[in-house]
Amino acid sequence: MDYLSTYPSPFTIEEILQIGASNFSATAQSIFAFQYHNNPVYRKWVDALDKKAILDQPVFIPISFFKTHQLIVSDTVAEIIFTSSGTTGMQTSSHYVAKTDWYKKSFMAAFRLFYGEPADWAIIGLLPSYLERQGSSLVMMTEELIKASNNEDSGLYLYDFAKLQTVLKRREAAGQKTWLIGVTYALLDFAAQCPMPLIHTTILETGGMKGRKKEMTRMEVQQELKRSFQLPTIHSEYGMTELLSQAYSSGNGHFTCPPWMRVLVREEDDPLQIKTSGTGALCIMDLANMYSCSFIATEDLGKVYADGSFEILGRMDNSDVRGCSLLTL
Repeated sequence: MDYLSTYPSPFTIEEILQIGASNFSATAQSIFAFQYHNNPVYRKWVDALDKKAILDQPVFIPISFFKTHQLIVSDTVAEIIFTSSGTTGMQTSSHYVAKTDWYKKSFMAAFRLFYGEPADWAIIGLLPSYLERQGSSLVMMTEELIKASNNEDSGLYLYDFAKLQTVLKRREAAGQKTWLIGVTYALLDFAAQCPMPLIHTTILETGGMKGRKKEMTRMEVQQELKRSFQLPTIHSEYGMTELLSQAYSSGNGHFTCPPWMRVLVREEDDPLQIKTSGTGALCIMDLANMYSCSFIATEDLGKVYADGSFEILGRMDNSDVRGCSLLTL
């Protein structure tokens, strides 16, 4: 079947979030066709490639296009524009989000899937660099989880480590669950200044050194955090400005996707050679991102396992995927 000749009706976010393994592929094909016909930037990218090779699977667009183009379907207006972080002079990504509630419903459903109800936790965010700029999707996610927790100890912390230490000690003494999400360098600073045993706290690092410390591997970061807080595991989140969904790791280095998200692997220099498992550059299907682009070729190198879980091995040597020059708008 030539999926590029169909004009499917859009799904609701509730339908997307109820996707299972049996209907993921069919839903992805329908969204591929919808975005091909309704997202002009994505359509030009697809048209620039050899269609004979792509009719049986969605096409992944290089993530670098979010730095130079507005990836949004026609006849929609962005309710919010998420922007990526970056050092001075660096070109950053912009994600034009047509439906903010799709993002909120997606991350809330993923949180419930991996951690249960937000009301069962105090949600604490240690995100100084993100709080100091506009357009952070991570800050919005954390703020909404804080609201949903409805807990007086929940909140965003900038550099007030003393207050954070007091809150955590009190909650630990009371045996109360805390979910602490933080940018990596801030968690390391907090660990160095305020080491303490945390039995009832789940720490989740989001990555991000931003030149604030020497580069460390995720394993090195987690070993230091585990040692400082006497924890058996450190959790991690895999998300990005260009997505509306996140994958989570419970501490073994393997990330797991929610049912409406899937990670594949491709050859570094060939965006059409896609595999369901193996080692290479990662491609992401985020079906919640229907009004932007659900099929993104990232610049991350990783390994995808047969069960769909994956780990991050590093970054591509060349930041831009080869072939981007095919499309000039």
